[in-house]
Amino acid sequence: MRCFTVLGPAGAGKTTLVNRLAGSKASGERLEARDGLGIVSFEFMDEPWCAIDCRGDIEALPQVRPALLASDAAVIVVPPDPEVAVLAAPFFQVVEASGTPSVVFVNRIDEARARLRDVVAGLQDYCSHPIVLRQIPIREGEHVVGAVDLVSERAWQYREGGPSALVEGPESAAPREHEARAELLEHLSEFDDWLLEEIVEEREPASAALYAICRRALAENRAIPALIGSALHGAGVVRLMKMLRHEAPAVDALRQRLAGGSEAGEAAPMAVTFHAQYRKHLGKEKLIRAIADGVSAGASLAGGNLGALMEVGTGKPAPSPLPAGGIALALKSDHLAATRLLFADRSGEPPAWARSTEPMFVRSLAPQNDRDQAKLSLALSRIAEDDPGLTVSQEGATGALVVHLQGPMHLRRVLNMLAQEFGVTASDHAPDGVWRETISRPATIHHRHRKQTGGAGQFADVKLTVRPNRRGGGFSFEETVKGGAVPRNYIPAVEAGARDALVSGPLGFPVVDIEVTLTDGQYHAVDSSDFAFRAAGRAAVAEALAEGAPMLLQPIHEVAIHAPAPYTGALVAMISSLKGRVLGFEPNPNARGWDLLRARLPAGALEELGQALRSATQGMGWFESTFDHYEEVYGRDADRIIAMHGGARGDRQAAR
Repeated sequence: MRCFTVLGPAGAGKTTLVNRLAGSKASGERLEARDGLGIVSFEFMDEPWCAIDCRGDIEALPQVRPALLASDAAVIVVPPDPEVAVLAAPFFQVVEASGTPSVVFVNRIDEARARLRDVVAGLQDYCSHPIVLRQIPIREGEHVVGAVDLVSERAWQYREGGPSALVEGPESAAPREHEARAELLEHLSEFDDWLLEEIVEEREPASAALYAICRRALAENRAIPALIGSALHGAGVVRLMKMLRHEAPAVDALRQRLAGGSEAGEAAPMAVTFHAQYRKHLGKEKLIRAIADGVSAGASLAGGNLGALMEVGTGKPAPSPLPAGGIALALKSDHLAATRLLFADRSGEPPAWARSTEPMFVRSLAPQNDRDQAKLSLALSRIAEDDPGLTVSQEGATGALVVHLQGPMHLRRVLNMLAQEFGVTASDHAPDGVWRETISRPATIHHRHRKQTGGAGQFADVKLTVRPNRRGGGFSFEETVKGGAVPRNYIPAVEAGARDALVSGPLGFPVVDIEVTLTDGQYHAVDSSDFAFRAAGRAAVAEALAEGAPMLLQPIHEVAIHAPAPYTGALVAMISSLKGRVLGFEPNPNARGWDLLRARLPAGALEELGQALRSATQGMGWFESTFDHYEEVYGRDADRIIAMHGGARGDRQAAR
């Protein structure tokens, strides 16, 4: 079986194209995954094929990457408008990083108003591989009615819903055809010395030889051929399918490519998993593709026995063993994880390009019913195992569950899955654990903890000084007690009490960057204990924090923003509006047509940055962020933050 991924911007007509390619035999053989991924199995010229249909929104990129892990080739579908070529930029970036041989299909060519050359030039701005036109349109007035193949020099007229008809090439198209063919031969001569010699000697190369060079250029991922058509009307889709059949590499090339991405000396994997999802009452199901012989139900794979294998879309048992290149649903194979390379005795990490970029949409989740807290945590961990674009963490200060997602649509799908598959209804809100506080001046406190309730009492007396530490210095504790005023075995309890007091300061936030020094104290031979000195240390530090002129701190993150170059200018003003500081920008060395802008921003602005960035870049920009340092917040901004977050946070801490 041959397999290819169809990807491109939303509205380009990917699903329409896949359905046309599959024809009537796609009926009953299409699997729709919950995240919008479509898997279609079909036959073309009595050969088995599989097309992976990916969503076109930017939040779907974490599903596109694993799909390419299982694909022999990729088809990038674009609209016939040079102004929207930039929308294909993220997909060119992913395909080129993966090394997957690719074909461009300019869809809806019957709607084209711009020159095809301008469309390709716009795409070339975001692609480091040369995009080589293999066809030019035949026009009647403003309408495209057919295409000329630049290799065979044959003309085809489109027919609604049926195969194109071979016709005589119109005289009006001859000059454009000769010019475009000369450009094609010039491109191909860069990959073949024989062709270069033929051109220099002004000899006309044979079509069969040119097709062989085209096949080699695609298989070696040296160039990206571009075809035209209209999937809605069935125009050009057979030609696309024939190109894939004759020129796209088979599964052997994928196996070699993945072996090259493994550690030195490793053999190629036997299979890959490229999608997984949990289904109620059925458990997990994984989509796997065999890229070598020996994958069969019950056999050892990835260190465990493989469960049942089912055909995609039909629910029938798949052939066992699965032929190299075959795709199947693996059931009752809980030892398999999503997006992995599968060897006989273990599973391996996929190449770096197949892993999702850092999620930039962060939300805190809470169950509507408090009794479902443990159930929510378990459900999120199961979803995250199968969703490459989702990570789950826990807020250190409050213990709240925090999800890191690709965007609002991704959040909606996760919430729906929690409700439908796991029976947990959850609400979301922005995380409130980013703020911190410290003190601006030293304070010395003498505190005596005394309690007598019958029997052994509690007694501990401490004198300590609390000072501001350098920014980023964290918490430090030392003691200068003389004469055994506080026995050494109680000093760790004082330090533990001091740390307890830092959980929530006078403003209602965790306290950072302070120094605590125990200078003196007293103890009682009978009533003193670790518990008493811990309580004394906690109370003394709490008093010192209140007297030390507490001040609010906000974390500052360094962000690296990835965006197509035309949008970089607008990003500078956007960073300034979010009270950030631009550090500089440069062309992205790993992505043609993209810029990398670095800036520092308050952590509280990161959520707004994600929304503003998507709006400013038509949904294509994304960022990575790392904590850099804490910075003071003064005046009305501090008052507003404390009023919004500090009081409620303090109430929660008190309740605990």
